[in-house]
Amino acid sequence: MTRLLTISLPLVLIASLSVAQDSAKPKVAAGAQAPEFKFKDQSGKVIDLAELCAKGPVLVRLTCGCSGCDKELAFFQEIDAAYKKHGLTTVALFKAPDAEVAKYAASKKINMLYGVDSKGDAWNVFQTKTMPTNILIGKGGEIVQIVPGCDTSGLVAKKLAERIAKTVDAPVVDPRKKVEETKK
Repeated sequence: MTRLLTISLPLVLIASLSVAQDSAKPKVAAGAQAPEFKFKDQSGKVIDLAELCAKGPVLVRLTCGCSGCDKELAFFQEIDAAYKKHGLTTVALFKAPDAEVAKYAASKKINMLYGVDSKGDAWNVFQTKTMPTNILIGKGGEIVQIVPGCDTSGLVAKKLAERIAKTVDAPVVDPRKKVEETKK
């Protein structure tokens, strides 16, 4: 019995320390400060999220380039184009290998900031398993809104555009209409 206690007690202590460390990690949620995060952009330069947020609001899009994300891309490029002049930085982080992302970015003519996160570190940092997930972070680093999930109709992008417009004090742009106009 003494041996069992001698072996069990350290295991219980280690398990409780593990749980305490996990609960000490700040929850990623609207109203909370964005977590520290760095990534490499398309040119290989290391970008610090905190530095981007110091300049203005940031829309982080955790994506993969699958068929659903691919259909949404045009909406998010329109959001980037519409609100960039109002200080928004849009960042697409792709969970795919470097070469695959480079080929995809060239074929889709991605003109916003993007990076490769083939290991999915951003998903861990932002505490999400949903693909895609969009995180709007205000100037200064407070999370304004988190929108998980895919919507190929553009409704998610439209709702985000409305929230971004309030955040940057600009007129609302409907990315769905902009995409439809470019198709004509």
